Amino acid sequence: MSMKFVSSESVTEGHPDKVCDQISDGILDAYLAQDPYARVAAEVMVAGDTVFIAGEITSHAHVEIAPIVRETLHKIGYDDPALGFEADTCFIVTSLREQSPDIAQGVSHGDSLGAGDQGIFYGFACDETDCFMPAPIHYAHQLTARLADARHSGALPWLRPDGKAQVTMSYDENDRPDRLSCVIVSTQHDAEVNRQNIIRGVIEEVVYPVFGSLLTSQTRLLINPTGRFVEGGPIADTGLTGRKLMVDTYGGIARHGGGAFSGKDPTKVDRSAAYMARYIAKNIVAAGLAKKCEVSLAFAIGQPDPEMIDVNSFGTATINSEKLVLAVKEVFSLSVSGMIKALNLRRPIFKDTAAYGHFGREHKGFLWEEIDRAAILRRLCG
Repeated sequence: MSMKFVSSESVTEGHPDKVCDQISDGILDAYLAQDPYARVAAEVMVAGDTVFIAGEITSHAHVEIAPIVRETLHKIGYDDPALGFEADTCFIVTSLREQSPDIAQGVSHGDSLGAGDQGIFYGFACDETDCFMPAPIHYAHQLTARLADARHSGALPWLRPDGKAQVTMSYDENDRPDRLSCVIVSTQHDAEVNRQNIIRGVIEEVVYPVFGSLLTSQTRLLINPTGRFVEGGPIADTGLTGRKLMVDTYGGIARHGGGAFSGKDPTKVDRSAAYMARYIAKNIVAAGLAKKCEVSLAFAIGQPDPEMIDVNSFGTATINSEKLVLAVKEVFSLSVSGMIKALNLRRPIFKDTAAYGHFGREHKGFLWEEIDRAAILRRLCG
């Protein structure tokens, strides 16, 4: 008997909020490519035909912002004036300044780094999928990524950049996903295509390749449930960096500390501590020490080490939590400098994180997705 239902959503790279995340991380990558020690906090808003960029950047690098914006928009697919928002003609407004000296003095301690802010940061993993992500958000990301692939490849030439998906699964009495309950796909399209072609095309090119036999007569399938989605992207909806936190993380299934990732260099523990917490949680589950795991790290601004380390296995651990925490402290470097070094976070790799989730993507060179510490954790925990 199914005991509960869990839903998660994802959005495509052309969603206005994700457009902003990709521009923010594109700017970050451009600075890190020239200056691995750049301090970057780049925030973006898109509205109408204008891109607004603000934030704090301290670096010896010289980066031209406008070409990054236009290249990012071209790659996403905003290259048609008919969309109302177009890479070559949109307005770009910038307001960038240096990092506050009050913050800078707390972060820099010679070879050691203090946290760029206070906060609590969470990482999560479970054994529901091969990538150790919750099933609903895993499948939601697959849907939106396939939407983009079908557009770029020309398989569905009437698709436009904006879109989103939502997946609902039922869970049994053992808290395991047992049935695909509902799939929702909303995609922007050109004005000429008829509704039946949209439904048929999305099912054939997107939904069925993702789910296959998981689709049953009990699965509720909704394609563009309002009936029409012609006007989309920034011309229809304002976008902001960091507004899709649940899409970026675990689909609302695990907690989030509240800090966004995109546009922030790794001295901002919003990003580096969240990545490290995921790394720890994933290795714990991969080691067979728990079926589900949430790792919490708390930092104080200017301090190099966490004020709190906690591991919650939701009653699924094979050993007690105190022993798990001791093993985590021994295996993982949890200082700000240690996290950056362990995960090699001074590389220009972040634009790839900015759409389809920061976690669960194992073939992108993201070191926080490695399970190379699972064996030593297993040995330490007996």
